[in-house]
Amino acid sequence: MFQVGELVVYGSTGVCRVEGVSRMDQPGGDRGKRYYVLKPLWQDGLIYAPVDSEKVPMRPVISREEAEALIDRMPAIPAASCRGGTPQALAQQYQSAVRDGGHQALIEMMKAIQHKRGMAESKNRRLGLVDERYMKQVERLLYGELATALEIPYDHVEGYIAVRLEGAEESAG
Repeated sequence: MFQVGELVVYGSTGVCRVEGVSRMDQPGGDRGKRYYVLKPLWQDGLIYAPVDSEKVPMRPVISREEAEALIDRMPAIPAASCRGGTPQALAQQYQSAVRDGGHQALIEMMKAIQHKRGMAESKNRRLGLVDERYMKQVERLLYGELATALEIPYDHVEGYIAVRLEGAEESAG
C-alpha cells in the first residue's frame, strides 16, 4: 500500500502525490471501500483511485539512477512503427502504448512522432492532430516522471536529456 506523501505514477495521468487514503460511501457504490486521494503534479484536479483496483496501473516513481540509465539507453531505443490507416487506427495504436505505460513504449512512440514531425516540416506541412495530441501526452508522462525522479523542473527535462546524451557521445568518441 502506498503511503501519504508518496509519489506514484497513476495510469495515463502520470505522476501523482498520495494526499490521503479515505473511505467513500457513495450511493450504489461499495460501502466503506478505500480510495487513494491522488493529486497530479502536472495537471489540475484530484483523483480517487480504489486501493485494491487492478484496472488502472499504479507504481512508484523510478529512482534517479533508473531515470539516468533510461536516458542513457534512449539512443538505442528504436522508433515505433506508427502507421495507422485512419486517424482512429493511429489513435488506437498510440492509446495502446500509453496504456502500456512502459518507458520503452513511450520512448518508441515519442521517437516515431518526432520523425513524423520532421518529415512533415521538410514538406512545409504540419503534424496531424492525433500525433500532436499523443505527443503532448507522452511528454507529460515521460518528462513528468523524469522531472520527478531527477528533481528538476519539468520544462528542463528536454534540455537535461540533450546535455546528458551529448556528454555520452563525447565520452564514447
